[in-house]
Amino acid sequence: MYTVKGKADKDTLLTEHMPLVKRLAHHMKAKLPPSVEVDDLVQAGMIGLLDAISRYEETHGAQFETYAVLRIRGAMLDELRNSDWLPRSLRQNMRKVEAAMSTLQQRLGRPPSESEVAKSLKLSLADYQEMLGDGGGHQLVYYEDFHDEDGNDSFLDRYASDDDADPLRSLLDGDFRQAVIDAINALPEREKMLMGLYYEEELNLKEIGAVMGVSESRVSQLHTQAVARLRASLRERSWTGPA
Repeated sequence: MYTVKGKADKDTLLTEHMPLVKRLAHHMKAKLPPSVEVDDLVQAGMIGLLDAISRYEETHGAQFETYAVLRIRGAMLDELRNSDWLPRSLRQNMRKVEAAMSTLQQRLGRPPSESEVAKSLKLSLADYQEMLGDGGGHQLVYYEDFHDEDGNDSFLDRYASDDDADPLRSLLDGDFRQAVIDAINALPEREKMLMGLYYEEELNLKEIGAVMGVSESRVSQLHTQAVARLRASLRERSWTGPA
């Protein structure tokens, strides 16, 4: 892997880590709308891998693969953001879901059921579930979440204590990480299990469906709903402070 000069052989690194790019692309594609092509993710991921190879130094103190995963995922997310893969209308729908969940949670003192959220939105259960399916790929954090549409500070700014730091890094190093853990622990058991299978065990939606005894599309709906619950919980905590 190394030349006589002690430098990493770029061609070897590229060849050995191409399967990693494809695996990450397929894992990310599993929670995205059908309009997103896995080949586009792979292409973006390869750019991220090349960038990782050109920037990596052993003095970073991390294994190359650990560093490469960060650069590959970052490149894929940049591609998704630039292509505006989740239309504004769908994001607006998901904000309505989050608002309904927050209101019901305060009133009921527990996570609302799907039927309760659907009723609050004046939708049939089938229409609500279709909305969740359309919102596949809804994320916990969007770049726009750091500022609202009027340019004012939004709820994520409240977790980022250092204005000079990278905002995402500030979130991960601060109270945000614990807030996410608390929010996941408060999820209904079924959705908590789904999140564990997806993010900890790294199963895809089809595999999770087999474990849970439901269809892949149903897993996608439940994932979208779980993310909406987390966002609603984090937004509420940002206003009320830690419990």
